[in-house]
Amino acid sequence: MRHFSQRTEEAYCHWVRRFIVHHGLRHPDTLGPADLAAFLTSLAEHQHVSASTQNQALCAIVFLYRHVLHTPLGALPAIPRVRTPPRLPVVLTRHEVRRLLEHASGVPRLVAALLYGSGLRLLEALSLRVKDLDFERFEITVRQGKGRKDRVTMLPASTVPDLRRHLDQVRRVHEADLARGLGRVTLPDALDAKYPNAGRSWPWQFVFPAARVCRDPRWGPPSRFHLHESVVQRAVTDAVRRAGLPKRASCHTLRHSFATHLLEDGCDIRTVQELLGHADVSTTMIYTHVLNRGAMGVRSPADRL
Repeated sequence: MRHFSQRTEEAYCHWVRRFIVHHGLRHPDTLGPADLAAFLTSLAEHQHVSASTQNQALCAIVFLYRHVLHTPLGALPAIPRVRTPPRLPVVLTRHEVRRLLEHASGVPRLVAALLYGSGLRLLEALSLRVKDLDFERFEITVRQGKGRKDRVTMLPASTVPDLRRHLDQVRRVHEADLARGLGRVTLPDALDAKYPNAGRSWPWQFVFPAARVCRDPRWGPPSRFHLHESVVQRAVTDAVRRAGLPKRASCHTLRHSFATHLLEDGCDIRTVQELLGHADVSTTMIYTHVLNRGAMGVRSPADRL
């Protein structure tokens, strides 16, 4: 009802189950603020979870009481809160990004090129529809990204030829699906009811469709969903290993590298904020660690000896 993402639903259900199991399978109606405090304390002191994990557990259980059981918890007793110091993101150099892409292939390589070239999150890239790509203006429209916000980012010119060839292949698959009586994709919100034929039209097809037709009853009739994120994650991890990179890089590292390299090139931080889709420029400020390096940055006194 509140249009939370599927990931949020799964995470909240997970924490509600752990909360109930922690207290011997007692119903939440019989538990109170002291029990929640005991659970969160156990997470911090015995399981050594991170600050974000403890906060997620707190939000999930407060949501349970406030919106499901309609029993506000009231004031909580003192809870040991996990404190995580600010950490810098892992960033690849341009040479390392080139080596990573050279050791990737197929669709995962194309997705990785967009993560680095456009600053997309992984699920934002996999959720792209054909209509979201503007080859003439070299733009990508991200629909309902993090926080259900839309934004526009750049489409790297270097990826256009590969994207066009990829879409030609996707279109052939779509036409074959239509010939079999399939060819439908899921649409956001209630658009499927408003536009009954849009789910089978070409502009609404996923740019990176899955290899098999999805028959999950949550999505209604059989449809072709987008590629699962684990396919790209495994391919990027394997490419990092085969390239011999000495960093613990992932798909999100390419987004960090996108922002860092733009700032190194002198791009305005507010522009980088818009491209990344950050609500506050303070989030983007974490990438300014690069401004202390280079010819215009602070030099070590050892370099002047």
